[in-house]
Amino acid sequence: MPNRLSHLGAPPASFKIEDLRTFCACNVAGGVAGVAVDLILFPLDTIKTRLQSPQGFNKAGGFRGIYAGVPSAAIGSFPNAAAFFITYEYVKWFLHTDSSSYLMPVKHMLAASAGEVVACLIRVPSEVVKQRAQVSASSRTFQIFSNILYTEGIQGLYRGYKSTVLREIPFSLVQFPMWESLKALWSWRQDHVVDCWQSAVCGAFAGEKTEARSTLSDHELMFWSQ
Repeated sequence: MPNRLSHLGAPPASFKIEDLRTFCACNVAGGVAGVAVDLILFPLDTIKTRLQSPQGFNKAGGFRGIYAGVPSAAIGSFPNAAAFFITYEYVKWFLHTDSSSYLMPVKHMLAASAGEVVACLIRVPSEVVKQRAQVSASSRTFQIFSNILYTEGIQGLYRGYKSTVLREIPFSLVQFPMWESLKALWSWRQDHVVDCWQSAVCGAFAGEKTEARSTLSDHELMFWSQ
């Protein structure tokens, strides 16, 4: 079997252990933040899923059991966020270009696209189980997971994978170059690298500009997960 990493070459001369520690810390922080956000907003996600359900809001559970499916979200959230940012940062490093290059947005687009493809390998099974639990509050999450594997096989967990990837990639093609550009602009204006809260502000602004377009594909994933 050929070594798939043999062509990657050595890290740049400027690579330091501190960089690796910072990278790992950022990914752990991102994973923890992802879990916290998913758990806090889970009731709203349940209500949205039931509103989109073909069987109707009331038959899907209404306002009852709004935390149905939360184990799936809690388990999948951390590895999903970590997988995305590990891939995103690695592809950025692999495609390292001069910071003044006009190709920087292209690098961020490619890194974000690769991150979404990898992250969706974790996100889609988690979403399928979560959404079925949300519209069937009487069933336990593990019972739903086992039933999918028994009746549909592993492919049942990946229903809607293509739809999800096709939603997330265009979203990230806009969001992440915008996020990186805003951070670069803010850093230039204040003559030092942005702080964490400033990066969060840039991310919130970039996400708000691209979030509205995701609702249609949420309907598609809901359809395929049924």
